[in-house]
Amino acid sequence: MRWHCLSVCLAFFLALHAMAASADGSRDTVRTDQTTIGERFIDRAYQVVKKFSQVDTNYIERQHYDYTFMMQSTTTYESYTMGTSDNQVIELSPDLSVKVGPYVGWRWVFLGYTLDLSHVSNGHRKHDVTASFYSNQVGVDLFYRTLGSGFKIRKMKMGHGINTAPMRDVPFNGFAASVKGFNLYYIFNHRRFSYPAAFSQSTNQRRSCGSWLAGFSVTKHDIHFDHDEMARLLRNRVGEHAVVVHDSILSPDKTHYTDISLSAGYAYNWVFAHNWLAAISFSAALGYKRSSGTSLRERISWKDFTVKNYNLDGIGRMAIVWNNTRWYAGMNGVMHTYRYRKSRFSANSVFGNFNLYVGMNFGKRR
Repeated sequence: MRWHCLSVCLAFFLALHAMAASADGSRDTVRTDQTTIGERFIDRAYQVVKKFSQVDTNYIERQHYDYTFMMQSTTTYESYTMGTSDNQVIELSPDLSVKVGPYVGWRWVFLGYTLDLSHVSNGHRKHDVTASFYSNQVGVDLFYRTLGSGFKIRKMKMGHGINTAPMRDVPFNGFAASVKGFNLYYIFNHRRFSYPAAFSQSTNQRRSCGSWLAGFSVTKHDIHFDHDEMARLLRNRVGEHAVVVHDSILSPDKTHYTDISLSAGYAYNWVFAHNWLAAISFSAALGYKRSSGTSLRERISWKDFTVKNYNLDGIGRMAIVWNNTRWYAGMNGVMHTYRYRKSRFSANSVFGNFNLYVGMNFGKRR
């Protein structure tokens, strides 16, 4: 990545040098030279960008089309587990949701929108908006997810001899969450290994190969917890004594935290038949968690970068794809885990997507 930036800067300074050299000519000549310089600068910049997708054609077949259209069905799993220093725990998750939506792509850029069909009738609005940039060498995923409401209490532990079994699988509309951010990754063996072949269908892997991965991501989580609604449920199902304990131990009304992480891992593409690919990858991410509730002085202080603010997160991916370069179909799954811990409060979240899709490429490249 750094070398590409240097190449762009070099091309820019070369262009400036050429412009200075032409300053002694006539006005018409200067105009002609400037046009030529502009064309050269654009050509140099284009050559730099092309390097992001240079491949060994013995391993990877390039995309033959400029555009793609795809329909995708996504089944989503979500879970939040919150706890306190007093060993009080509550786990919340909704029923599995099914989302359907269209995706369109132009070369490296992929845009999509999915609507949650399984919760339309009960008013729990959930949606995903994603935008991606893929090349064989680098990739960027932008995402925004509203998890809405519709959560159920899967597990609850309050201690003090309180039986919380009556709270299991009870709907709890006092919880809502949203996640937004971006993932940036770098493929080391990008000339022979194609991540896009497995997860964006923009190239074809023709021979089995693997690669080490490195990544950087920033994710912001917003969690809302309604104490009054929880107190009502406890009063009705467990008893007034549970409400007294609840008032002092459960999570804050609102929790906002930012996850900044560096990741490293390995991925492998297995070509087990013509036009068929199976892929698997796993990355471990060292994440720094920063709460927006802290003061500005705490947020920018180097003292805040201590071991207690770091947690180990994980990202796993798998895929099976059939792609004959014109038509493609397949399935993939992605699982993310995030851990946020402070001295008095912790939150662990898990997001998993399982996708089924079918699509076509069009607009053959000349």
